[in-house]
Amino acid sequence: MGEPILTLSGVHTHIGQYHILQGVDLAVPRGALAVLLGRNGAGKTTTLRTVMGLWRASAGTIVFDGRDITGMATPDIARAGIAYVPESMAVFSELTVRENLVLAARNGLLDSARVDWICGFFPALRKFWHSAAGNLSGGQKQMVAIARAVVEPRQLLLVDEPTKGLAPAIVASLMAAFLDLKDTSTTILLVEQNVNFVRTLGDSVGVMDDGRVVHAGAMHDLAGDAALQQRLLGLALDAHQ
Repeated sequence: MGEPILTLSGVHTHIGQYHILQGVDLAVPRGALAVLLGRNGAGKTTTLRTVMGLWRASAGTIVFDGRDITGMATPDIARAGIAYVPESMAVFSELTVRENLVLAARNGLLDSARVDWICGFFPALRKFWHSAAGNLSGGQKQMVAIARAVVEPRQLLLVDEPTKGLAPAIVASLMAAFLDLKDTSTTILLVEQNVNFVRTLGDSVGVMDDGRVVHAGAMHDLAGDAALQQRLLGLALDAHQ
């Protein structure tokens, strides 16, 4: 795979008294869709939040597009070209769908062609364009969160469990959107438990355990090795449908 756009080297993160990340080494290839797998509590979400500067690394370095961003503030990291979609489907509940996107747009101006592209994958956004985001279903809120993250072109998109609780039809739309984003040279780092979703989309994979990356390689290699899956994840992917 290509050169990394994001590299974590020996990254440690403490949250209060808890030592969550314990020396994470991870390289995300430019233009790829990289997946983080692992059991609950392995440190996947903390890794994304540390890259975004929401939690500060207590040791190690994070380099994005050749620039050390380890100590940068979250707004500066966002301006550098990284967007983050949290698992919580965080939206501004009292604002309309349109207003949620305007907040994320450069200078508060929406690009109509970009909005049309987004609504092509998520038609419900157009239907609820002037509705309060807090009144939407969980799946619709997830659409808003993803749309907000990509309303401006980004070099790197960090996405935490995007398919959780979503209907199959919405998952299919999400898959198409991510594939299209890859075609526009957007790199995606994805935390996900939907095995079929990541097997179809993933180029590279890192498996985390106890705050470290214990395996890194091509997704197709892990997907084709049942013994390795069992050792790293405690399950065979084919059995986890």
